Amino acid sequence: MTDDVRNIVLGVIAAGLSASLGWLTRTYLWRRKLRRKQAFLGLPTNSESLLVVNREVGGDGVHRFDVFALLELAAVVKDCGAHAQILSHDVARQGFGERTEFCVGGPASNRRMAAHLHSLLPGVRVNTDVEPGPDRGGFQIGSERYRIEPGVAEYVLLARLTAGQDARPVFLFCGQRAITNQAATRYLARNHEKLARKHGNGSFCLLLKVVNSEAYGPDVVEVIADVTRAAQTPIPAAPRPSHRAVG
Repeated sequence: MTDDVRNIVLGVIAAGLSASLGWLTRTYLWRRKLRRKQAFLGLPTNSESLLVVNREVGGDGVHRFDVFALLELAAVVKDCGAHAQILSHDVARQGFGERTEFCVGGPASNRRMAAHLHSLLPGVRVNTDVEPGPDRGGFQIGSERYRIEPGVAEYVLLARLTAGQDARPVFLFCGQRAITNQAATRYLARNHEKLARKHGNGSFCLLLKVVNSEAYGPDVVEVIADVTRAAQTPIPAAPRPSHRAVG
């Protein structure tokens, strides 16, 4: 074998080893990234998850923006190699922790969301008055209040909550309007890596603000605050007025 042939053979071998090493490295990094995503979302390969859908306020169907939210979540579940079951809020009568749950919609249109807020986030109150008014649809989180400005400034809670170390998480997307529910699901899909780095696999509750949805739809979202502590602390009951006996 001449020197030229030997150099060509060695070059081919080196190129093959380099390509194989590069492929193995990319595969390892991809699998590690996938495992982290699965751990944060509670979606191991071939696991089951639950998507709880609300109904449109004042109607019997599902609002189109809530349908879009479900599509966002279904894509996330599929990317993790898991499976999703969609249930209406009024038939999802089961506990939480066995399967990862994604619950969409405010308490006025989603009974299960109302139950989750009562049990897991007792520091959150949502105004569900039927009659129009400035506080309708507003949030109270601890002592702070957040009114809705339709199409201009709207709020949504994005929460990841667990009932124990080995329990699967429940994700809440509790918005003041249907478009804010979609904004929260999209924010989770786009920012799960950042959220996992900051919060790990623990519980958190974020207050998000959807800016100018009339122009930008669900795409422009600001994180207003991490309200985990306030949301998990029960709001003190209002003191009852005292009545003095007259005599």
